Amino acid sequence: MRTNIIRIGNSQGIRIPKILLEQSNLGTEVDLEVEDEKIIIRSASHPRQGWADAFRLMSESGDDKMVDENLSGQSEWDRDEWEW
Repeated sequence: MRTNIIRIGNSQGIRIPKILLEQSNLGTEVDLEVEDEKIIIRSASHPRQGWADAFRLMSESGDDKMVDENLSGQSEWDRDEWEW
């Protein structure tokens, strides 16, 4: 399908036909990327998407404990090597 680049305020854009939007399942927010002289349009990714589920699963499997239990106090290195 061929279309024209149009002026939109101080920018330029294209009109995406409804059928292409429906087939692509794009939402109202997208990510744009240039790759090999092509403009790639993807549904917007959301930082931390799925984190709540991942944390819940970690908790259920007991994998949400502190790695270093001594973080609240000084380590031997802190006492001997660090200059305060």
